[in-house]
Amino acid sequence: MGLTAEQIRTSLDEVAVREPAIARALALAGYPEPRIRPTGYMTMLRTIVGQQVSVAAAASMWNKLEAELGAGFAPAALLERDFDTLRACGLSRQKQGYARSLCELVHAGEVDFDDLPDDDEEAIAELVKIKGIGRWSAEIYLLFAEGRPDIWPAGDLAVMAGIGRILGLPDRPDEKATRALAEPWRPHRGATAIFTWHCYNNPAL
Repeated sequence: MGLTAEQIRTSLDEVAVREPAIARALALAGYPEPRIRPTGYMTMLRTIVGQQVSVAAAASMWNKLEAELGAGFAPAALLERDFDTLRACGLSRQKQGYARSLCELVHAGEVDFDDLPDDDEEAIAELVKIKGIGRWSAEIYLLFAEGRPDIWPAGDLAVMAGIGRILGLPDRPDEKATRALAEPWRPHRGATAIFTWHCYNNPAL
């Protein structure tokens, strides 16, 4: 599961001691709510289904998939279906390619969501083996599903904008700068990332 409210609060309090701008933003915006997703390949599959489509469209596709394959379906169930069956569920050729890559790797035991490496970078390297899964998607999974405390998705536009706003920077920092800015906040960057989303477009700031 993701970081709990207590873990987020403890981590942000620690970062606030080191960074006055975080302390100020925390006083104005308050603590963010936890962002928690289930662990397992199904969460990553939902990420693939939801890529570049609306929330409503993703929900519709997922409901059709579950109607076809059954709730909590195994990877093999998807792999057994042909192109037209999955197409009828709303999956484009590209999404089918990504979904099959995920299911093939899980079915073959090459990616084990119950036993990802403890080292964050090694875990990211495992997840990006999946076609269509980049660093950002891997980081979001590790933060929201596994609750890894030091994940920092510096390539996320809202994280870049949020941290720029919190720190009062004149321009939104790029990914490299966003990564560098957070170095002093180890090992609490996960909670800080959740806080940047909380602060992004927050009228309290």
